[in-house]
Amino acid sequence: MARTQRFIDVAVPVSVAYDQWTQFEDFPRFMDGVKRVVQEDDRTLSWEATIGGVERSWRAEIVDQTPNQRIAWRSIEGIENAGAVRFEPLGPDHTRIELTVDAEPHDPVAQVGTAVGLLDRRVEGDLERFKSFIEQRGTPTGAWTGEIHGERVESPR
Repeated sequence: MARTQRFIDVAVPVSVAYDQWTQFEDFPRFMDGVKRVVQEDDRTLSWEATIGGVERSWRAEIVDQTPNQRIAWRSIEGIENAGAVRFEPLGPDHTRIELTVDAEPHDPVAQVGTAVGLLDRRVEGDLERFKSFIEQRGTPTGAWTGEIHGERVESPR
């Protein structure tokens, strides 16, 4: 499985960055190739994306979500992938976002893309676009402040 890990500093409070990241259906606004994300329930997401010029779809589940700190996921159908995004406050109005993605190259085209750093560049670009998106807005489009730890879901209070 290929792994990439990247970080970016954004000029918004940690709660703003985190709250925006919980709005999964907005991911197509800043993630390259992502056409649609549907949040089926608190833990389950359906994805549609173009990867290496090929339409792909998969389902993923959130396995850990701690407000203002971390969101982790793994695929449960389709393309094999997993990862986590961490949020670290760098002061009252700045946040470091660290994104780790593990993805299994599923065919020869994906294997070549991985070999030439396509995943690394895509993650870097997605983080740059997220930075522009949230810094220009200054506020998130929504928020979900519940917690997920394995099978346990604690809805927002």
